[in-house]
Parts: sequence; C-alpha cells; structure tokens
Amino acid sequence: MLVSTESLAHHLDDSSWVVFDCRHDLGDPDKGRLLYEAAHIRGAHFAHMEGDLSGLKTGNHGRHPLPDPDTFADFLAGRGVTEEKHVVAYDDAGGAFAARLWWLARWIGLDNVAVLDGGWGKWEAAGLPTSRDLPDTSSVGKVKARPNEAMLVRVGEVVANVSTQDRLVVDARSPERFRGEMEPIDPVAGHIPNAVNRAFNNNLREDLTMRSPEALETAWKALLGDRAPSAIVHQCGSGITACVNVLAMEHAGMRGSKLYVGSWSEWCADPDRPVATGPA
Repeated sequence: MLVSTESLAHHLDDSSWVVFDCRHDLGDPDKGRLLYEAAHIRGAHFAHMEGDLSGLKTGNHGRHPLPDPDTFADFLAGRGVTEEKHVVAYDDAGGAFAARLWWLARWIGLDNVAVLDGGWGKWEAAGLPTSRDLPDTSSVGKVKARPNEAMLVRVGEVVANVSTQDRLVVDARSPERFRGEMEPIDPVAGHIPNAVNRAFNNNLREDLTMRSPEALETAWKALLGDRAPSAIVHQCGSGITACVNVLAMEHAGMRGSKLYVGSWSEWCADPDRPVATGPA
C-alpha cells in the first residue's frame, strides 16, 4: 500500500511500474497540472482530480462523485496499466489526493497499487530524477473494471445509520470544519450526526510520511474501540481525504472499512438531512 522513494527510484526505469502524479489544489483546479508541467517524477503520468479521478457532477452527489468504472479503467489502460503492473500514485499533500487514485484502482479490481510515502516533497528533497517531458503513452495496457460495491456505502445507508448507529462514521476533515466553526468549500457547515472526527493528517509524520503501523493501530483502536473495521465508514468533504484514513487503517492491518464517497458535500446538498455542530 505504501512504497518508499528509494524503492520507486530503483524501479523508475522498470516498465512494469506505472507512476501517476496526483497533485491538486481544491481551490485552484489548474494548479496540479501546472506543477506537473513544471517538474514531475520522471516518467510519471498526470491524473487530474476533477476529470480523471472523478465523475460528472450532478449537484446532488457531491463535489467529486465516482468516475464511471469503465472510463477510469480506460484511463489507466491508456497509460500502460495492466492488472500485473505496479501502480504508484503521489502528490505533495501527504497522500491526500494520491490515496484517491489508490482507492479507485482497488475499487475497480487492481491489487498492485501503492501511494508514494512522503510524496513529491521527499522525492525532490532527495534529489531523485525529475523531468518536464511528457511520458511515452504508446504502450497501451488493458484493465477490466470489476467494481467492488462492498468497499463503499451510499447516502441512504448513511441516513439510516443516524438512527441505528450500526456503523461508526469517521470524518477526515479538519476539527474546525467538523465542528461547524468554518466551512470554506461547501454551503453548509457542520457534520453528520453521531460522526467522530479524525483529520487525515493525524496519520502523518511531520515529513508527510505515514506513521508506523503500530502507532496507527494504537491510535485507531483508541478511537474505534471494539468495532470491527467493516463497521467503519470514512467520509470527508467530497470523498478524497477520507481515502487517507482508509489507507492508514489498512496500513495498520485493519482492513475492510468503507468509504462514503459523496461525503459532506453530498450530505448537505439535501436540506432535509440533519446537521450537527460542535464536538463529537
């Protein structure tokens, strides 16, 4: 699930490895591509959050709905991905965007997918190879989408869970957004009733590498108690940074948690859905 900069550098010229640059800025959708064009890991392809890693917006299903699985599979195949190849995604934000590609690739049935631990910052600081050249796309792969619905929950299940509390909803946004003290993106501030907060960056060290599996297991068990991972639903603003919490749990050996892709941006689009504020 995680690959080190040293390991990726060793395989940089290995045709069985395919690298994706997922840098993005939610407030400036063009910034990631401009950063990629200025410099990227040599041979990396660019994956745009708004176009490649998301589907068409309807106004009711969140800011970053799931892409069509076949379309996403074609996107990967067009960059040379096959089911046998190793896929590595990176960004400059502790995996906040790379983990979305990791989750999507696993959702459509790929197993050999990882996030670059430490991302662009660690790669650049180590003086590892970068380029402005576009990668070769002449080698077309083949990916058959087999979407796994068990990896996610839909909004109706989350609505029902407000009453049943069969699952624990974990919100990956910042504490200020969770409490409803500020909301810079969505039209309504607050959180889903009965949710708890664990901001995605709590899984990271200062250098934006992931904490050890042991440290993560201790922290997550303190939050979740005796609940099984399958009873955990992750959400954030629009189903992006919540993927880091999924990744962190799996890195800690706690596999099987779910993603609510629509997240807060879908939830608050319907005024009839309840909204909570303040601490959990």
